Amino acid sequence: MKQNNRPSSHDQLPHNMRLSSSQKQTLSAAQRLDQGATSSSYAKAGVDVALGNRLKSGIGAIVCPTHGTEVLGGIGGFGGLFRPDFKGRKIKDPVLVSSVDGVGTKLKIAFETNRHDTIGADLVNHCINDIAVTGARPLFFLDYIAAEKLDPKILRQIISGMARACKAARCALIGGETAQMPGLYHPGEYDLAGTIVGVVDRKQLLDGSRVKVGDALIAFPSNGLHTNGYTLARDVLFKKMKLKLSSKPAGLLTTLEKELLKIHRCYLPEFEKIMALGATKLHAAAHITGGGLIDNLSRILPSHCDAHIDSEAWQIPSIFKILCQSGRVDPLEMYRVFNMGIGMVFVVSAKDAPTIAKKLRGKIIGKIIKGSGEVQLDPSKELKRLKAED
Repeated sequence: MKQNNRPSSHDQLPHNMRLSSSQKQTLSAAQRLDQGATSSSYAKAGVDVALGNRLKSGIGAIVCPTHGTEVLGGIGGFGGLFRPDFKGRKIKDPVLVSSVDGVGTKLKIAFETNRHDTIGADLVNHCINDIAVTGARPLFFLDYIAAEKLDPKILRQIISGMARACKAARCALIGGETAQMPGLYHPGEYDLAGTIVGVVDRKQLLDGSRVKVGDALIAFPSNGLHTNGYTLARDVLFKKMKLKLSSKPAGLLTTLEKELLKIHRCYLPEFEKIMALGATKLHAAAHITGGGLIDNLSRILPSHCDAHIDSEAWQIPSIFKILCQSGRVDPLEMYRVFNMGIGMVFVVSAKDAPTIAKKLRGKIIGKIIKGSGEVQLDPSKELKRLKAED
């Protein structure tokens, strides 16, 4: 059963406080119910409304630092209020861009390690990247957290992570929803999703129409798996290889716990840097998430263009080599399930590519050729060798 839009707090009185009949008459309906929360029929059934309100009462202090002058009102209403200052943002023809996403089975790693301070940042950064590829900058973010039972420590860790990521990107965290759903989720587990809204001036909208044959592809490194491929990764590492989160397999410089909880990188700084070089320098961009290079680059290609990838142009991180070899995964499939060390790809003119790659610390990994909107890629020789050795 869903709880009120967060946070909706009521003054709580200690349950052992004895009140006279006259005092009781002055209490609100909510206060009288909260006094008897432990005997609530709804609480006995599995949904403690009073607990939910107490847990959410301190959230405002966490999210308010993400608010600027465009946020109206406080937290706790039926909807978040945001009055965008398009003039101040120097946007003449605003186009709103929205996206919704989750973090998939990376949540399982958070559950098993009892670390919940990074998963919220994963969610926010993933959503920011998804709208950034259209040229948009984030305006505000809303989250959804559902669990078998709300836990105050876990809830605050998740929201603190989201707030940090929002503040870093100048994105307002203006509201959210928490839901207690006994019987639907396993004890100690939860689901997490978020919605983001951003804005771009229509003349700067990136929709793939600027991409042309001869353009270059500049890649920016990922910070590990980010938020995709965890179902296969967990199957290989923990079922097939029988490893533990504390394990440090050959080739990794850290434990699996630290490797798998690395925060999804936010590429907003790279977008801001290339815009500073010129509003038309960036022809298109692709966020490399589920579907990898193969399925995500094709989303920004015109029907007469293909993207040709040189898989020898970058060093594949060790975690992906381990998954490929030990999991006996087809090397080509690796480029569809995982990001393979690349989290974002920019399409720019071949003439500008060397300068942009140097200034933004990216790497040229391919080019746009004549085609039909597909990605041309052959797995790296190293992956093929690892597969052959298995």
